[in-house]
Amino acid sequence: MVRLVPREAKFFEMFASMASNVTQGAKLLSQILMDMQNIEVRVRQLSDIEHAGDDITHTIITRLNQTFITPFDREDIHKLATSLDDVLDFIHAAGERIMMYKITTAPPHAAELAQIIVRQTEELAAAVAMLEKHDRVLDHAVEVNRLENEADQVARESIGRLFENETDPINLIKLKELYEVLETATDKAEDAANVLESVVLKSA
Repeated sequence: MVRLVPREAKFFEMFASMASNVTQGAKLLSQILMDMQNIEVRVRQLSDIEHAGDDITHTIITRLNQTFITPFDREDIHKLATSLDDVLDFIHAAGERIMMYKITTAPPHAAELAQIIVRQTEELAAAVAMLEKHDRVLDHAVEVNRLENEADQVARESIGRLFENETDPINLIKLKELYEVLETATDKAEDAANVLESVVLKSA
């Protein structure tokens, strides 16, 4: 027998918790890149944040499968959970690249990209907090998209300068991959913002 859980399933609260966790991960990555000390310890902390995000994602999807009436489209609930999780996955991946490749000095503009990710996650958290009332969600989503365009420009310039100035081919490969992972995190934030836009526009 299928148990039908009522609409009171607290999806908005779970998404708020998830967005806060993503922001926490982004801020820690930014701190690592601004002060390259105790990297291994702090990347382990980042792993703990990423695992917490996985747990929240699992809880949302489990609750979704148990809930008969949802506050908005079931597909969008799933997309929002997985897209926010993707942002954190790439934040964590950047931290792991730093540790795995033994990067001890922050590459030029990597901290700038990480700070853009922080700003994006703060905008996503603000949008999620307003999702139930649909108040100014679109404004925050638009800002996330603008920041993604800014990150694209920073990443292009950074990789271009890397090829101009880096003489060690192994180091070039390592740093290029780090830039690309950081840039992908900004893309995933834009994906999450697009889901939020879709939710609001469907309900308009």
